[in-house]
Amino acid sequence: MFQTTRRRLALWYTIVTAVLLLLFSIGVYTYVRTTLVERVDDTLNHVVEIVQRSLVIEDGKSVNIAASFRNSEEASEDDRIDLEWFDAAGNLMWTTFASAHDIPLHVNPNGETIIPPDGLALRQITQRIKSGPQLLGYLRVSHPWFEVSKPSRQLIIDLAVGIVAMLMTTCGIGWLLSGLAMKPVRESYQQLKQFTADASHELRNPIAVIQTNVQVALADPDEQFQRSQLEVIERLTRRLGRLVDDLLFLARQESGLVPMQRDRTNLTTLLQEVIEEQQVLAQEKSLSLTYSASESDAFVQGDRNQLIRLFTNLIANAIHYTQTGTITVTLSATHHTVVATIKDTGIGIPAKDLSHIFDRFYRVDPARSRSGGGSGLGLAIAKIITDNHQGQLSLASDLGKSTTATVTLPIKPTPTKLSPNPAVSELSKIEKRLKTGNRKHVVAKSD
Repeated sequence: MFQTTRRRLALWYTIVTAVLLLLFSIGVYTYVRTTLVERVDDTLNHVVEIVQRSLVIEDGKSVNIAASFRNSEEASEDDRIDLEWFDAAGNLMWTTFASAHDIPLHVNPNGETIIPPDGLALRQITQRIKSGPQLLGYLRVSHPWFEVSKPSRQLIIDLAVGIVAMLMTTCGIGWLLSGLAMKPVRESYQQLKQFTADASHELRNPIAVIQTNVQVALADPDEQFQRSQLEVIERLTRRLGRLVDDLLFLARQESGLVPMQRDRTNLTTLLQEVIEEQQVLAQEKSLSLTYSASESDAFVQGDRNQLIRLFTNLIANAIHYTQTGTITVTLSATHHTVVATIKDTGIGIPAKDLSHIFDRFYRVDPARSRSGGGSGLGLAIAKIITDNHQGQLSLASDLGKSTTATVTLPIKPTPTKLSPNPAVSELSKIEKRLKTGNRKHVVAKSD
């Protein structure tokens, strides 16, 4: 599918470029050819003017051919221009051609292209020559047409070669650019495909177990047994609810359907509330969950509900993968950032898995995680929430000893109240007294 799309993109690039190059080449060829023809016509008209001024007219009725054209042959050979003189009756009287061409005589002062019987194309201008009302004869000036046709043919060849080279280059570049353009689409498609497969698997497993437990419960009339089966179904339903909730959260965050609230939030107090909620889970596993903050108030700008979910996921994850020992949560602040760390004494994470730990549905030990109820979305959600708050989330682990999660968020400075300036306060009092005195003076004057 992607290769077909890539080929189509490259083909469209090439077709569009070919059309543009073709239009450009037609314009260039038309312009150059028109310019060449105009130059030849200008030259022929100029020669007609010169020859007309050099004519020797006798008695105002006839032209002295010998005196008028004695040097024209040499000049015409140098300029590749040939002259022909016809009398008033249209008979050829003098020419610079080696052999006369059988070309009919007709007046054409604007220039025309003639192909005589011998095949040598000529550009010709024919004009009447008069002396007052008296017609003296006709002057025809010819110029070889190859002065236009030869450069035109060469231009066509050059343009064709250039178009072919450009199209080959464009095809290669189009193939390369379409590959670069398709790369993120391919990666997104693969991620979506993997995400859909993982989500389908995660949903299929508990649904199948629920269906099996329902069938078993319906087949056994024992009420106590049915109750135990319903309790299993209830736990699986809660697990499905959490999974669906996580999937909806990820979908909404990626689509931007739900705008994020950005309120001034006290992170010190928020973490204290999360610790209190997670203490029950820690006590059930006989773990020590401690919290210390270097700042009594550390404010950040963000969505309070998302921040609660961020630290709940991280602390719950630490409790889940710690069998014995302690989970330590610390909070420190600088001038620009707030840093929260969650350190446990759990099983740790292998170094090869750290680069994938924030991928959706990724588990270091899939079998153990599924048996423990994990969906593999907790850290992915934590990463997205951190990114939404322009922060950073990192994990460092010592396999078999500890894991430390570090969250860095930009701090929002606490607004400070400025102490009043005594001089400004005294000036305000004086202005107030003056205004009061003026009002009293106005009242007294009106009375």
